[in-house]
Amino acid sequence: QVQLVDSGGGLVQAGGSLRLSCAASGRTFGSAGMGWFRQAPGKERECVVAMTWSSSYVYYANSVKGRFTVSRDSAKNTVYLQMNSLKPEDTAVYYCAASKVNSIVIMPGMYDYWGQGTQVTVSS
Repeated sequence: QVQLVDSGGGLVQAGGSLRLSCAASGRTFGSAGMGWFRQAPGKERECVVAMTWSSSYVYYANSVKGRFTVSRDSAKNTVYLQMNSLKPEDTAVYYCAASKVNSIVIMPGMYDYWGQGTQVTVSS
């Protein structure tokens, strides 16, 4: 089992920044996939970042490319999502997720473990 705890959300003005954290316990990420998703009210959950621990390649959704950056601390089993130049349309609950599949996947159904979510609200 993997337990994920995501944190770091909050209220920020447009143009501001936030850094989300996702701490894993119960096992090392190893060869697992990792993702950050977000879900706004009335919308489907969408993948904004996907990566694997075995590769340096990172998938970024077009809507966040150039503004969001993911980083990882293997020693702490923690993944960070740095979000800059935030826009009101970035407002959503953000979730980190872990997959047993060692590949880049962007479909929520391919993920096995989920954090509890952290609210990000960007005011205009």
